[in-house]
Amino acid sequence: MRFLLTDEQREFGRSLDALLTAADTPAVLRAWAAGDHGPGRALWGRLADAGVFALAVPEAYGGVGPLPVEAAVACVELARHAVPGPVAETLAAGVLLAGAGGPVAEEWLPGIASGAAVVSLTLEGYGPYAPDADAADAVFTVSGDELRLAPGPGEPSASADPARRLFRPEPGGAPVAKGPALRAAARAAGDWAAFATAALALGCGEELLRATVAYVKQRTQFGVPVGSFQAVKHRLADTLLGLEFARPLLYGAAAELASEVSRPGAGTGSAEGSPGAGAAVAAAKVTAGEAGYAAARTALQLHGAIGYTEELDLAWWLRRARPLRDAWGTPSACRARVLAG
Repeated sequence: MRFLLTDEQREFGRSLDALLTAADTPAVLRAWAAGDHGPGRALWGRLADAGVFALAVPEAYGGVGPLPVEAAVACVELARHAVPGPVAETLAAGVLLAGAGGPVAEEWLPGIASGAAVVSLTLEGYGPYAPDADAADAVFTVSGDELRLAPGPGEPSASADPARRLFRPEPGGAPVAKGPALRAAARAAGDWAAFATAALALGCGEELLRATVAYVKQRTQFGVPVGSFQAVKHRLADTLLGLEFARPLLYGAAAELASEVSRPGAGTGSAEGSPGAGAAVAAAKVTAGEAGYAAARTALQLHGAIGYTEELDLAWWLRRARPLRDAWGTPSACRARVLAG
């Protein structure tokens, strides 16, 4: 099994990093949290032009996927720059709708691939909340073997991350797809949502570690940088080890998902989600989620009280780490799935 990225995949990541570095994403994030989705939607369009959201959409609907390895590369970069919006949910919706097929796929998948459609969703077994439903063009809900388009975003609920608001979609809405195949599509979409969230958690943790290392090199105490203290070095080293241990699990899960796509008959995006892929995704999710949250705790500890102030951009990554750890599979749920195989 190959875990090394190709030259093309690494270049894709570098191109996204350059795009997002020039985009002033902290300002976009603050606007999104304040309810102004315009700058975020404009950035979403530029990311779509780079091919990000086409990665989960089959070629038959205007996409280039499913390409889980490239999707992992993209999500890590998007999280490093704290891009707002339902990224994992939109990618998962691409898998869900491709598996459902029919008119709903023809209507929504080309828009997802082009960035014209931002989508959120809920799936049975993953909680009742649809992130950023107020900014989404569509909110899909799956119950049993029925897929419905929610009539509205519903009422907001409290969220630890003000730039990742949670909504309970309004009940009702006519079914847009149904049947046994939808259950398989929902399982695959759940795996993709957890997988993308694992990549987002890893990217969030990487940025928290990077910012903290830079800070302890500058902050001095007793006339020397605090980063020279052994206790600080050990804390940072432990954080790095956690993130680096999560990385191969993430790409191992990507390889499992890619092997499903390569099976005969899976080219339309209708992979059902094998137990092996689900266990690999769960392992990646729990490890990346815990590593990202540990990075947040380290960042807060070593920045001191300034780390939690809203004036410091770091606070947005700190607030995001724990919700990403718990979204689309809590640590306990993921461990249980790994043990179940």
